[in-house]
Amino acid sequence: MFCLWPSAISCFDQIMSAVPDHVLFLWLSPAFPIGSFAYSHGLEWAVASEAIVTPEDLFEWIATLIQHGSGRNDLLLLASSFRAMQEGDEQLAQEINQLALALSPSRERRLETVSQGNAFIKAIQDAWPHEHLPLWLKMGEDLTKGEELSYPVAVAIAASVHGLALQAVLDHFIMAYVANLISAATRLSVIGQTQGQKLLSALMPAMQTQVNAALEGSLDDLGGFSLCSDIASMQHETQYSRMFRS
Repeated sequence: MFCLWPSAISCFDQIMSAVPDHVLFLWLSPAFPIGSFAYSHGLEWAVASEAIVTPEDLFEWIATLIQHGSGRNDLLLLASSFRAMQEGDEQLAQEINQLALALSPSRERRLETVSQGNAFIKAIQDAWPHEHLPLWLKMGEDLTKGEELSYPVAVAIAASVHGLALQAVLDHFIMAYVANLISAATRLSVIGQTQGQKLLSALMPAMQTQVNAALEGSLDDLGGFSLCSDIASMQHETQYSRMFRS
């Protein structure tokens, strides 16, 4: 149905009743208003300290995050909170959110997930509303009280109530995660745009492996070992000159 803006509200409910999986291209794109461009996940300090100098260094850094770090854990947290939402277990969804926040290894990484999580769910409520969203999180009231929502749990909330497929959500989420890291590295002049695409392509098998693991895994599988990235995010908090917020 084609709707001009003045009459769009009248057919809004019809549009919202059938959200296809490919809406994830919008929700997890750099254009979605969550400010993802402002975060480097500690990459800026890693580049400044010359822990990352070459494209090969960058590949190993990101591959470690996917296989053993925040990329892997975020997929598990997203999948677990998505299932909790589908089962109507609000208490478990809230507990998973608290666990996600507790896993943040530094102040900046917590800021990164909370800022994007809160911004994501607010944008969903404003542009892609659903009657069940307020049942899971009363954002209009809670945000003013400092409610903190981690980014993977925010995506799980929106995707679940809109009936999206979990595998599609995980596929798009990890792709956006890696693409944002590569974008940050490009702006830090570690690689060029074509090199970035080559890295993205080379990292696809690792991404798919972790998506499959998240589909079959649970919260018991959480854990990792990416100390260099964690330390980089801590060091970035006091970095003298910087472009990014993390």
